[in-house]
Amino acid sequence: MTLSSNKKQMILLFFFFIIAFFFWDSFVIFPIKIFVVILHEISHGLMAILTGGSIVEIQISPQIGGYCKYLAPQGFFSQILISSAGYLGSLIFGSTILWIAIRTQKDRILTLVIGFFTLIFSYFVFKTGELFGIIFILSFSVFMIASAFLLGSLFHDLWLKFLGLTSCLYAIIDIADDLIFRTVPESDAYKISELTGIPSVAVGGFWMLLALAWLSFVFYKAFKKPLNKEEK
Repeated sequence: MTLSSNKKQMILLFFFFIIAFFFWDSFVIFPIKIFVVILHEISHGLMAILTGGSIVEIQISPQIGGYCKYLAPQGFFSQILISSAGYLGSLIFGSTILWIAIRTQKDRILTLVIGFFTLIFSYFVFKTGELFGIIFILSFSVFMIASAFLLGSLFHDLWLKFLGLTSCLYAIIDIADDLIFRTVPESDAYKISELTGIPSVAVGGFWMLLALAWLSFVFYKAFKKPLNKEEK
C-alpha cells in the first residue's frame, strides 16, 4: 500500500517540525529567524506606505530583532494598522511560502521572487549603515537568487517547505513572546496596548487565536484535495 501525496507531504512537514523543535536555538534556525524579522519589519513599512506614509530605514540586529523607521499619518487607525502589520505580515508571508511550496510547481520561481524581494528592501537596510543587517540581507538575497538558477527542483521543494513552516512557527512564537509572556516598551504589543487601552495579554490572546486560525485555514486549503503529478 503506497502513501498518498497528501500523507507524504504531512509526514515531511512533521519531520521538518521535529528538526525545528530540536534545533530551535541553534545556528540551523538562526538565519530563518532573521528572515522572519525582515518580513516583520518590511510588513510595518508596507502598511505605512498603504496608509499614506513611507519607509525611512529598516534595521536588523544579530539579537533577532530590529525596527522599521517610517513616516506615516498619526491617526488612531493608521497607527493600529502599522503596529499590527508586523505580526500579521510575517505570518501571512510565511504561510504563503508554505502553501505555494505544497500546492504548486512554482518552487524555483518563488525562490527567485523571495530573493529579489529581499534585495529590493535591502536599500532601506543599507541606510542604517549597520553591517550585520546589510551583510545578512545581501547574503540571503544572493543565495536565493543564485540557487534559483544553480540548484535542482528537489532542493527548492524541501527548502521552501522548511522555510515556510519555520517562518510560521517563529511568527506565532514571536506573537506569544511579545504579547503574552513579556511586556517590552519597545514592542509592537506595547504600542497596541497603549493605543487601545487594552491589556497586552488580552491583545496577545486575540492575536494568538487569529494566528492559529489563519495557520489552520492554510493547512486546510493546502490539503483540501489530493496532490497529483500535475499539481506537484
